[in-house]
Amino acid sequence: MSWELFLDPSLLRLAVAMSVPLVLASAGELLMERSGLLNVAIEGMVTLGAAAAFLASFAAGSTGLGLLAAALSGVVVAAVFAHYAVAWRQEQVTVGLTLYVLCLGLSSLLYRVVVGVRLTPPRVETLQPVVLPVVGRLPVVGEVLFHQHALVYLSAAVVAVVHLVLFRTSLGLRLRAAGENPVAADTVGVDVFRLRRASAAAGGALVGLAGASLPFTLTGTFTEGIAGGRGWIALMLVIFGRWTPVGAAAGALLFAYVEALQFKLAMVSRAVPPQFLQMLPYAFAVTVLVRAYRGARAPEALGKPYHREARA
Repeated sequence: MSWELFLDPSLLRLAVAMSVPLVLASAGELLMERSGLLNVAIEGMVTLGAAAAFLASFAAGSTGLGLLAAALSGVVVAAVFAHYAVAWRQEQVTVGLTLYVLCLGLSSLLYRVVVGVRLTPPRVETLQPVVLPVVGRLPVVGEVLFHQHALVYLSAAVVAVVHLVLFRTSLGLRLRAAGENPVAADTVGVDVFRLRRASAAAGGALVGLAGASLPFTLTGTFTEGIAGGRGWIALMLVIFGRWTPVGAAAGALLFAYVEALQFKLAMVSRAVPPQFLQMLPYAFAVTVLVRAYRGARAPEALGKPYHREARA
């Protein structure tokens, strides 16, 4: 087996495309965690986003409407999560797991109501590659990075915007303060509750869009379990990236490369058992997580309800 296989431009191009749901989901989760909210419902939110996007596109024939429906589904679930976690100060992991199960069940229910039971699942139109002028003609790099669908460019823009907001604006400073020391932030006039709700809404929209990328770029349809653990991987990527959007995006590209590699290896070699190839990305993720977690420091107030009346 030639080492050129591992640097094949088509493999790298596929890896970039497959990283989109991971990049968007990890960016959304990172926004929430930076404000102090630990959302473990992300796998269910990705699944619900995929269902909402597919069903809206299937019913109305509009990809744009599907993306909007996915984002709104994420905002709604995140708003429910924030209401329980912020206003009612409930245990965030418990609320998140409850919403995770609810989202999975609701996704299947909505699909059965709209589509029904069919021998052949319906399909929607997937996004086509958009070749950027000038840079798209560059050798290798142009093919890998600039012959992609629109959501790849959107995910790159999201990483840049989230980084700038978090580390280059006063809003980002207040949001990080809400996740590190909400008592001190509240003392100087920062509305911790509003910031956490806003970060939940923004993060939920990104997680919903991550779900939409699955039927619109990878599968063309919706099936139960379409998320394939990508929500849980996004949780890991936030830790891998040390709670920075650029680090999480780099981890997403690395995981997507391993995931794309399994398909490439399956096509060129029959000597490797397919079960091993299917396991490879997740075994890699667990190995990386164990090593990345060493020395990682989460926001101090992550997962902890804030009691304003108890700040003294």
